[in-house]
Amino acid sequence: MPSTRLRPIIAGAAATAIAVTVAGCGSDDESTDSAATQPSAATTDAGAAASDATTTGAADGAAADGAYRDGDYSADGSYQSPGGTESVGVALTLKDGTVTKLTVTSKAKHPNSKNFQAKFISGIDAEVVGKPIDDLQVDKVAGSSLTSGGFNQAVEKIRSEAGA
Repeated sequence: MPSTRLRPIIAGAAATAIAVTVAGCGSDDESTDSAATQPSAATTDAGAAASDATTTGAADGAAADGAYRDGDYSADGSYQSPGGTESVGVALTLKDGTVTKLTVTSKAKHPNSKNFQAKFISGIDAEVVGKPIDDLQVDKVAGSSLTSGGFNQAVEKIRSEAGA
């Protein structure tokens, strides 16, 4: 049994550990900030404005040599949020392996996910349009980190479909 002097220290340490754990869990939901009214879909051609998105190196695609058929493609991708499974729709146009047009559609069911998908949609175009599909692996866009998982899954499906 701890001494009377140690009890407040132990209680404080336990409270700090709980607060850190709860704060860490909150990051799985991307953020609790409420979004201003945002569009649920966006379409952009090459030359969109920059965003705070992160795009990293090429992902494994169906066409390792970068050969893709030109055309319009679409796919849905899903991801796990604290509220359950959510999905996002991705439609894009490929020309010579480069994305020339993008439309992302929110398919979220929960209000918080809808807010984050709207933020994602508002910032994704600059990270995708005008770039080779092999270079797309989105990490985080406009504060939304979970939506990128669904987006990347949809892009992977499109790579497989468009692979020559």
